[in-house]
Amino acid sequence: MRPLLLTLTAIIAICTLFSMRNADEWTPMLDKDLSQWENYLSYNHKPGYNGKVPTDASGKPIAPIGYNKDNGRVFSVDNTSGSPVLHVSGETYGCLFTKKSYKNYHLKLQMKWGEKKYEPRKDKLRDSGILYHSNGEAGAEYWRSWMLSQEFQIMEGHMGDFWCQANSAIDIRSFPSEGVMNRVADHKQPFGTFKTGSDYYCMRSENHESPAGEWTTLELICFEGKSLHIVNGHVVMVLNNSRYITPDGKNVPMTSGKIQLQSEAAEVFYRDILIKELKTMPKEYASLF
Repeated sequence: MRPLLLTLTAIIAICTLFSMRNADEWTPMLDKDLSQWENYLSYNHKPGYNGKVPTDASGKPIAPIGYNKDNGRVFSVDNTSGSPVLHVSGETYGCLFTKKSYKNYHLKLQMKWGEKKYEPRKDKLRDSGILYHSNGEAGAEYWRSWMLSQEFQIMEGHMGDFWCQANSAIDIRSFPSEGVMNRVADHKQPFGTFKTGSDYYCMRSENHESPAGEWTTLELICFEGKSLHIVNGHVVMVLNNSRYITPDGKNVPMTSGKIQLQSEAAEVFYRDILIKELKTMPKEYASLF
């Protein structure tokens, strides 16, 4: 029996070490076939859009393009550099979203802007975003393009800002808003609430975006309703108590969900999209909460 016991002990030890090693490993999320992703496309929005379903010349509502009907290759992968690079044309509003839902994770990727912009943002800053804790159907918010979620803004000069999407809500360490002035994130300030009908947008604490034409590294850390927006190694926003608000005013925790990458009228490239599971909030960030 003793040799059998030693063998079983060794197997258990190896399995334990293997699981510990895997838990700390980064998992690539991007390949040439976008095998871990699906997509949704809504509309080619026009200037003056008012949040309503677009209509044709006769006033009849226009249906969105829908799920996994990307015939125009809004989302495509280029492998010529030896590793996959995701190209988002931005021409049609919509999203690339993960097939899986994620909870308690560290997401890391690199992005840089392309040259092209489209209506209704031709004369505006280039814009995109990472939407996390995404739940329900796409088309739930103002632009009728994305799921209920929290937004890590990707935008020229505003890398790491926050937007509520649909009826999401969250608390952010930030200075209070005043009049038409938005809240600005600051890790030394108390948490302030963001929700529809109130403050729903917060500016990042500082601009750490790379110069034009260079790659910017973005990191999103999510753990049990807490999240961090990190740009080129700098924490630019501290968020807590992720939730959504029901029509009757109840707050429901929203701590897991799919990850969306927006298509929002600007050309953008992504590479090295990696994710790993978290068992705890990383020690170096715990004091921010």
